[in-house]
Amino acid sequence: MRRFLAAGRAACWLFVFAISARGAGAQKWNDSLSLDLVNRATARRVRQLADTELTDYQATAHGYVTFLAQLGEGLRTPPKIIKADELQLEVYWHAPNLSKQRIVGRRDTLLLPTDIAYHADHLGIVQNNFPSVIRIGDGDEVRDVPHPLSPAGLLDYDFALTDSFAIGSGPQRIRVHEIKVRPKDDRQPRVVGAVYVDASGGEVVRMNLSFTRAAFVDQALEELSIILENRLVGGKFWLPNRQLIEIKRSGTWMDFPARGIIRGRWEIGDYRFNLKLPMTVYTGPEIVQVSPQQLKAYPWTGRVLDSLPPDVRAVTEEDVKRVQDEARALVRAQALARAQHATLSARNVSDLVHVNRVEGLALGSGVSKVLGSGVTGTARARYGIDDHDVLGAASVAWLHPSGFGVRLFGLRDFRDAGDVQERSSALNSLAAQEFGSDYTDPYLVRGGGAGLDFPTFLSFHWQLDGSVERQDSLEVHAHPVVRKFAPTVPAMARRLFRLSLGADRPPSLWLFGTELAMRGELRGTWDLRPTIVPGGTSTARTFRGAVSAELERPYGSNRLVSRTTAAGLSTLGFEPRQELVYLGGPISAPGYDYHSLIARAAVSQHLEWQFPVPFPAFSLGRFGRVPATASLAPFVHAAFVSRPTSGAGASDGVYPAVGTGFLTPFNLLRFDVARGVGRGGRWTFAVDVSREFWSIF
Repeated sequence: MRRFLAAGRAACWLFVFAISARGAGAQKWNDSLSLDLVNRATARRVRQLADTELTDYQATAHGYVTFLAQLGEGLRTPPKIIKADELQLEVYWHAPNLSKQRIVGRRDTLLLPTDIAYHADHLGIVQNNFPSVIRIGDGDEVRDVPHPLSPAGLLDYDFALTDSFAIGSGPQRIRVHEIKVRPKDDRQPRVVGAVYVDASGGEVVRMNLSFTRAAFVDQALEELSIILENRLVGGKFWLPNRQLIEIKRSGTWMDFPARGIIRGRWEIGDYRFNLKLPMTVYTGPEIVQVSPQQLKAYPWTGRVLDSLPPDVRAVTEEDVKRVQDEARALVRAQALARAQHATLSARNVSDLVHVNRVEGLALGSGVSKVLGSGVTGTARARYGIDDHDVLGAASVAWLHPSGFGVRLFGLRDFRDAGDVQERSSALNSLAAQEFGSDYTDPYLVRGGGAGLDFPTFLSFHWQLDGSVERQDSLEVHAHPVVRKFAPTVPAMARRLFRLSLGADRPPSLWLFGTELAMRGELRGTWDLRPTIVPGGTSTARTFRGAVSAELERPYGSNRLVSRTTAAGLSTLGFEPRQELVYLGGPISAPGYDYHSLIARAAVSQHLEWQFPVPFPAFSLGRFGRVPATASLAPFVHAAFVSRPTSGAGASDGVYPAVGTGFLTPFNLLRFDVARGVGRGGRWTFAVDVSREFWSIF
């Protein structure tokens, strides 16, 4: 029933916002009607604090505070939950402005080691729609921002009535005015957003607030958005009903693509009025917690993660996203943006240092600079110790808030012939240096071009790139500690035009409780001049498609995981080796040698069942405790090869394998043992960090 009511409430407010957006362009700032409404609302807030009909109340609040991390270039992958706390509060209030909140139940689920400690006010609700001066994070995040419905706020803000509408039904049906709020000086610490006011009494029904950049005490903050939703209780009093807060921070070292997110969600109810509670209830700090023994004794049902809202992994909760969009529409972009300076830039650790068979040890770095008006310039370079060569790339990109962008780029760098990354870059560097095991097949690319980024459509992020390139093969220059490196892919020396359309669907909820991630590419190449081939010269036109999909479905504490990759090539003229399909390795074909299956078309299908197994638990000190369970993941796998190339050592047909994976607590490391069944298959062993962390290594 609660979920049904929540869905109905969300639909109601979505309808409200849709109507509001339609009239937003016609707003008139500081007209007499708008100013009359905000003056009435401000006066009503003052009277509420001295309302003789409501001397005190007691209520309960149930909520979640989650800490999430978002990693990877472009930060398009949805945030991963690091820690989730579920809380139960007793809430007390006494006129005019005394508040007390007791945390009587608290439990958490730790999914990765962390020593995060929340500010006290993150663990409670907002009373009275904030006092006249707004502070968040105990003043460490936002401090001393005037409330728009306060005597000072009336002088500091502009107001515009943008819409009026009715909510509720029957006796509870009320008319609500939407009033946009923006600062007169957006260089000062101020809020930006909207307040919704009851037309008859001037009470606050809802507040959607974001903040100017100047309001942030913590300069690592990107955005801070708050939604305070009230309801009419007892037919008389507008009191807290639902609250959301989202706080985004980004890293400031090396321009590394990492973001931390704190989300709070609260439902407030069970109000009781005028209880004449003793004033001793309100002594001491506003938010307190009962003893650890009492917290542990609270009668929870189910698990924390089972009760979390299903969209908690969304990039941004939809209501919060609308608040952020609204803020961007009301003030200059510079008023919300962080101050940007030229910074050292790296997409991942391997941009700084890595090892492969061509370069040996390679050292690199980069620089990134926001140039203003949505334009960013980036340049990266590295030097290979063994091949004595400098490689790099540079780009200038313009991105509109809608998601549409234009890029100009140039590069002299490596490109990998494989469609599937078989191991993390950090582990590959270690394996290459020590054992001559390099799971990359690079070839050289020199050229430049332009690209377009499109707003998300059908849950996919779309990119269109066109470039003029020169491609060539590479030689092995490095020497490992033991063994020796295999030769590189014999790429054809070509000068060509390359056009590609890519689509990327980050992991997100799909049908029947599944989580789906997909990535696809269609590309074509056209030779601009004849290429030297055995027996003379020729030209080629290639058309290639590739798609990969990962589908996961939880079943209680178990999980079904499916991973599919398919690719195919069609050519007119000769077949460039760098355009073929390469399978073989722990991801695309476990139980078979790296890139031992080379064909013009192939499909790889992986299916595994993950279930918990006992593991010795131990303390990590302030970083939490290692849980008492790990995961075992028996799997079956099959690679389907069609039209293999001559000399590839493969023939048409199926290459099956069976194996088992072991995932350590927190899913930090994975160990795999696999056996290719016949047709050149063998026993293989692999160890790596979880694939969720490959983007940072």
